[in-house]
Amino acid sequence: MSLTIYCLNGPNLNLLGEREPAVYGKGTLADLEKLTQDAAEEADAKLIFRQSNHEGELVDWIQEARRQAGGLIINAGGYTHTSVAIHDALKVLTIPVVEVHLSNPGNREEFRHKSLVSPAASGVIAGFGPLGYRLAIEAVAALAEQKRV
Repeated sequence: MSLTIYCLNGPNLNLLGEREPAVYGKGTLADLEKLTQDAAEEADAKLIFRQSNHEGELVDWIQEARRQAGGLIINAGGYTHTSVAIHDALKVLTIPVVEVHLSNPGNREEFRHKSLVSPAASGVIAGFGPLGYRLAIEAVAALAEQKRV
């Protein structure tokens, strides 16, 4: 396991399974972590999976990933549309960054259509529910491998 992948989840993702199940599904954050961990193991990667409702803590973890990880997956939740601080922290990274969303923000309220994370990401996966996290692991692993070659 030479690749470490950080998977960071923002505000309200701790309420998965309870919050708007028609939008986010009935699975919990623990279910999502298990799915992501299984995908990381298949990719022979170590996973650091975290969630916070606090912007500064997410920024701290992004900065930590700069030195500790070979790739980063981020679902910044509501901060996707508002956080210049998260955008700026991501811009410093030289590792692959994949933005992931359970729902498709483009099919939702207009204020969700603009992402401050996307300009700092290698790619975006949205609208596939929990499958998006598996796809994000595969994408980060492939991008990290391309970087090594």
